[in-house]
Amino acid sequence: MNTSLIDKYNIPGPRYTSYPTVPFWDETSFTPELWQQSVIRSFNESNDAEGISIYIHLPFCEQLCTFCACHKRITKQHSVETPYLESVLKEWDLYLKLFGKKPKIKELHLGGGTPTFFSPANLRTLLEGIFAKAEIAENPEFSFEGHPNNTTREHLQTLYDLGFRRCSFGVQDYDPQVQKAINRIQPFENVERVTNWAREIGYKGVSHDLVFGLPFHTWEKMEFTIRKTLELKPDRLAFYSYAHVPWIKGVGQRGFDENDLPSGEEKRKLYENGKKLLEELGYKEVGMDHFALEHDDLYQSMVSGDIHRNFMGYSSSKTQLMVGLGMSAISDSWYAFAQNNKTVEEYQKLVEEGIIPVVKGHLLSEEDLNIRKHILNLMCRLETSWDLQTSFPELPNALEALKEMEADGLVELSDHTIKITEKGRAFTRNVAMTFDLRMMRNKPETRIFSMTI
Repeated sequence: MNTSLIDKYNIPGPRYTSYPTVPFWDETSFTPELWQQSVIRSFNESNDAEGISIYIHLPFCEQLCTFCACHKRITKQHSVETPYLESVLKEWDLYLKLFGKKPKIKELHLGGGTPTFFSPANLRTLLEGIFAKAEIAENPEFSFEGHPNNTTREHLQTLYDLGFRRCSFGVQDYDPQVQKAINRIQPFENVERVTNWAREIGYKGVSHDLVFGLPFHTWEKMEFTIRKTLELKPDRLAFYSYAHVPWIKGVGQRGFDENDLPSGEEKRKLYENGKKLLEELGYKEVGMDHFALEHDDLYQSMVSGDIHRNFMGYSSSKTQLMVGLGMSAISDSWYAFAQNNKTVEEYQKLVEEGIIPVVKGHLLSEEDLNIRKHILNLMCRLETSWDLQTSFPELPNALEALKEMEADGLVELSDHTIKITEKGRAFTRNVAMTFDLRMMRNKPETRIFSMTI
């Protein structure tokens, strides 16, 4: 990759799991009542045809990983499990009252935090409580994130028995110096054990998360991690850039000196070399930051054009309504976004009072919905097109920026279409930013995003 391109395009930018992105939500026009109306509308429009998605945020971790930007609570006291899960089930009941009839669950994901902090028995209680008041769609997509150090065979078997067929393990890196810097010590043997257990039990999809750009990262260390990972041949991989945002997450990302982080050019080399090695070993790049073997549903959905992206990342299935349960969880009705309270205590207090615990959100305008479709197309299919109905006032400005990207070989433009080239894949976030009207009109005065490279 040309060094001058890195210097030119390595700027702060969103990852676009939504549009508008959270910092540009208009909270002044948002109310819990309007959010609930959008949920009812979306449920009535889509439940019978496609069902709904559920994301459950399980925030507890036994120790702090200093690279992590998730909303979490560090504790070794497992007495917190039962009260928290009781609150999640009460929140679910509040949404059920809005629906008015049984929802059909198409997709469900357990994230965190560390979902496997919770005991298998407590996870069973939670999920049986969710399922008892719902129908399960045909061929559902149930998945969870597991920590290789504390995921037991009983965790895997319990969740498999409840319909889970995908699991993701956070590997990050295998180098001892890097692991120590990010406070994430986990031997390869632990990852190997849980991966083999999952396959023995019958999971159809095992995913590993790898992060490049961590402190002390060199290509030699990254290559070592990739080759160790490929000894286990996970069905898909998330291979993404470390998002260094300590001004947002505070002390959690100050566990190392910033001088220990690789430069933008070094990070790009990690990505380019890593991508090349993954492709040589049989993986196909999917969207941005993801790779999959050809048999995997994520790759197949990219080929068929059905791939989707939301707050949970890339998905091989799409639902119009995604309900987020738990502290800090984000919901998406397509017409609006809403985020729950970010502290465990306040979240639980609101639920106990019979209040759906959303504390901020955004109602999408017709213009937002139009731009959202364009950015989704770019992030999922690496192209988008427009006509009179899907044009927008700032399109000439966007095209001007895109012409410069075209000259750099990152995109191909025709009268009403833009396509991201193979060379441009690494700059997908930059391309999507040219369509981001909310950010164009309200340029942040301080840095709020990680670097695009």
